[in-house]
Amino acid sequence: MMRLEPRPQPSRVMVLASPLLALVLTVLLGLGLFAALGKSPAQGLAMFFWEPVKSAYAWSEIAVKATPLALIGLGLAVCYRSNVWNIGAEGQFILGAIAAGGVALQAGPDSSRALLVPAILAAGVLGGMAWAAVVALLRDRFNASEILVSLMLVYVAELLLQYLVYGPWKDPKGYNFPQTITFLAVTKLPRLVEGFRAHIGVWFALAGVLAVWVLLFRTYAGFQLQVGGLAPAAARYAGFSSRRALWMALLFSGGLAGLAGGLEAIGPLGQLTPYVPAGYGFAAIIVAFVGRLHPVGVVAAAVLMSMFVIGGELAQSRMGLPKSITGVFQGLLLFTLLACDTLIHYRLRLAAARTV
Repeated sequence: MMRLEPRPQPSRVMVLASPLLALVLTVLLGLGLFAALGKSPAQGLAMFFWEPVKSAYAWSEIAVKATPLALIGLGLAVCYRSNVWNIGAEGQFILGAIAAGGVALQAGPDSSRALLVPAILAAGVLGGMAWAAVVALLRDRFNASEILVSLMLVYVAELLLQYLVYGPWKDPKGYNFPQTITFLAVTKLPRLVEGFRAHIGVWFALAGVLAVWVLLFRTYAGFQLQVGGLAPAAARYAGFSSRRALWMALLFSGGLAGLAGGLEAIGPLGQLTPYVPAGYGFAAIIVAFVGRLHPVGVVAAAVLMSMFVIGGELAQSRMGLPKSITGVFQGLLLFTLLACDTLIHYRLRLAAARTV
């Protein structure tokens, strides 16, 4: 009979190396997966780890996908460090896109881009914060589980989006497709380099890294959040407000998810469709934990996860693999990371079976 026994002092080196070890194990498991599917393991790994980074255009595509993942992951890192379990960032992302799209639809050809784009992105932030505020209110006033509430609100957000694109916001000249009009050029985000899809949202993500780092490690409010997450009893003894931490963490997280939705709406998408929900909010949960809930780690994990997304699309088109291969790789990475963390903090012991 085997049991887990806490280690007296986990290895600090192994704690830091755990994500790299998890990545190596994911690669090894991926080799076995490709072989089991009758595909070339070398070609499969090339799709995930070489094709997405082999050119400047490929890196531009990584930047497009890593930007929302990093922004949402940063917000979730703040939540999870505060022991607030926001699982519904996907819904906050959708509401951010809806709010930003609503402002973009009001634009005219004579509108000023310098004023309009900030207004659109501000609407996205407020949309995400409003959706997160529903979770905070129900948890604060009625002690409802933020896990269930935030998750269920994802489906409400999806239905609201469908109502708008099938109904009042539907493009009358769109051949009956459920979509809004294509947003005017004045609403579009400036590109980093002409000819590539990467846009200025990258700078927002990098600014978010700095902002979260300062919040968590250089402010008293961030200290309160982390103490509340690590030791709730100590936080109460010190007089820290758990209600304030709850609202602050959820509003901050929802705001960043809404900003990601706004950037997506007027960036790569250029209109609202039922396909705005791309799974970024759920993938960002993995990003936050693979990044060790640290701002810099979140960025690295977002880049890695973007490689998996692009690699999955390439494997689907070039190797005939199912679309779910991306989710399989994401799940393998999270599973191996949890397994590594468990064995770093606990050791397996053989124990004699007790006789009754």
